[in-house]
Amino acid sequence: MSGIQARLNAISAIINYQPSHAPLNFSETKPTDVFGSNVFNDKIMKERLPKHVYKSLKNTIAFGEKLDASVADVVANAMKDWAIEKGATHFTHVFYPLTGLTAEKHDAFLVPDGDGGAMAEFSGKLLIQGEPDASSFPSGGLRATFEARGYTAWDVTSPAYILENPNGTFLCIPTAFVSWTGEALDKKTPLLRSQQALNKQAKRVLSLFGVNTKLPVGSYAGPEQEYFLVDRNFVFSRPDLLIAGRTLFGAPSAKGQEFEDQYFGVINRRVLSFMMEVERELFKLGVPVKTRHNEVAPAQFEIAPIYEQGNLATDHNQLVMTTLRSVAKRYGMICLLHEKPFAGINGSGKHLNYSLGNAELGSLFDPGETPHSNAQFLVFCAAALRALHKHGALLRATVASASNDHRLGANEAPPAIMSAYLGEQLADVFEQIKKGEVKGSKTKGIMNIGVDTLPPLPMDPGDRNRTSPFAFTGNRFEFRAVGSSHSIAGAQVALNTMMAESLDYVATELEKLGKVNKTQFNEGVQMLLQKIMKEHDAVIFNGDGYSDAWHKEAAKRGLPNLKTTPEALPVLTSKDVVELFTKYNVLSEAELKSRQEIYLEQYVKTVATEANLVIRMARTVIFPAAMRYQGQLAETCASMQAIGHDFKMVTLEEVTTNLRAMQVEVDKLEKLLAHEGGDTLTHAKYMCDKVLPAMLAVRGYADALESVVADDLWPLPSYQEMLFIR
Repeated sequence: MSGIQARLNAISAIINYQPSHAPLNFSETKPTDVFGSNVFNDKIMKERLPKHVYKSLKNTIAFGEKLDASVADVVANAMKDWAIEKGATHFTHVFYPLTGLTAEKHDAFLVPDGDGGAMAEFSGKLLIQGEPDASSFPSGGLRATFEARGYTAWDVTSPAYILENPNGTFLCIPTAFVSWTGEALDKKTPLLRSQQALNKQAKRVLSLFGVNTKLPVGSYAGPEQEYFLVDRNFVFSRPDLLIAGRTLFGAPSAKGQEFEDQYFGVINRRVLSFMMEVERELFKLGVPVKTRHNEVAPAQFEIAPIYEQGNLATDHNQLVMTTLRSVAKRYGMICLLHEKPFAGINGSGKHLNYSLGNAELGSLFDPGETPHSNAQFLVFCAAALRALHKHGALLRATVASASNDHRLGANEAPPAIMSAYLGEQLADVFEQIKKGEVKGSKTKGIMNIGVDTLPPLPMDPGDRNRTSPFAFTGNRFEFRAVGSSHSIAGAQVALNTMMAESLDYVATELEKLGKVNKTQFNEGVQMLLQKIMKEHDAVIFNGDGYSDAWHKEAAKRGLPNLKTTPEALPVLTSKDVVELFTKYNVLSEAELKSRQEIYLEQYVKTVATEANLVIRMARTVIFPAAMRYQGQLAETCASMQAIGHDFKMVTLEEVTTNLRAMQVEVDKLEKLLAHEGGDTLTHAKYMCDKVLPAMLAVRGYADALESVVADDLWPLPSYQEMLFIR
């Protein structure tokens, strides 16, 4: 394959690639020995802390009891000694601002001792509280630029850990991030608040069923992380991938994903080596990654963990994204977490598997063998359906971003309409409840494959539906609309708060029954379930979520279809949402307004950055290459005519036409970008309705040029190269 020198050099580097370090030796150090080795976990605390301190800390972590600040000095000293033994020189409060990324500021353990030497210090005060500059993070109007003070607060429920670097290690302490006036400036604080609200209401419902548990009831999460890997040499030759994380230009490859041969295919050796090192690093950090495989699109892959408590799962997913990016560089690749880095093939999501429960109870969404007779399960499941029906627009808003807009509704992601898939068994049970007569439920069967040497397989009572945004999958719901670059905190905050409100409603209705016998209570439960289904079953849909018929049907049912970010984000400050979050002390009205403003600003800035890239690349990269080819064609045409041939070159006319049209569209786009005025929402709508279509118009002509310009003149690595050369 030919190309200009930059592309040839990139391909040569890939062909001749050699790992820069020795291979991992899993037989020398077993994964079970590695797992959690860099985590200040329960085992380490039990070994290093006095019994009374350990017990106090354990009560806070396990039972949600108030943190005893008096133990902080002892914990800090033990944490410092442990970290220094592992080579740490610095510590940092890790937090998650509203950028959606991870933030950290490193401070040294060492302080001068006054005698020309130094000693290591780390106090309880430094452990509990830090003070980063809050003015430099997005606040959406909560803080003025000159109001800089902000605090990080130790989250004792998420363990500290050591991160390794070739030149040393440092101690990471997960924290919440709030302003001087107490408003949440991060993703973690509202998540912890929502867990508290959920716990209170879930325990009210459980107590009515005679179930008592000492442990908090909270959400559990298992995010399936999708990503792309592209050789870094190609990325360095693509300004759009380097800056925007996605290709703003690119003609389709002759082969895409239509053969369906990538999904679960044999993993490329270089990619598998990368995956193994990623897993090794995550094992050290106690991240329970379980699954790895090729995804649907070429150069697309997935890593998935076992379920964990929601807050910890959120922190761990941030570590997964960080580790994917850092390890990819060691293997000469770039990990792309953008939701749609390549047009025409599947984008990347982050399927959030969501359940409620604790270690004593298991999943409260587990139907058991006979879901029709499991009243407690039916109540929690019905509460989830009611929550989705009432607050589906809110859930959609939590996954709104410029990057995710390219993915939602395409064939690899659910539509923007929030509906629930229950499967045949559960859908049948709830239909019976709605009619007021429950007789039974479909049971699991046995599948006989028809080959004597293969065993009969147990068959689930219902299929799965990949087009549903909120699908029941056995003992949990799978929320499929989260973007691959997103924090899973936002969706969990919404789900937890929605569930708290729904469980509050259920508990209040059942408490009205007063002291009744078991039969009367069961009758009351059945009447409540019937009422919920009659009012909220419009959210249940088991069919094809991609079909036009469903979109029409959803409109008849009154389900919102918020296709773009500017349509979705205003929901955050709607009356119903403000009342929901303020009632359960999860987010104040000011905090909701700030988030809406921040996310709209991020949308505008993202589209503006991409549009400026389109203009620059069109003028300085694509136009000159096409002009050179146009000149060569013109010379050939003139030479043929000079020797007496009446020669007309169709390709020359095609190149000339597309060049002229692209210039016109670039000029239009530049004028559109000069537009000013209006509030942030108005600006976001303008970028969505005017600027994005103009960018696509430029791309259309540029991609047409790529399809005809001589390959040795085209400067940008092609889809064919980036997706298939690894």
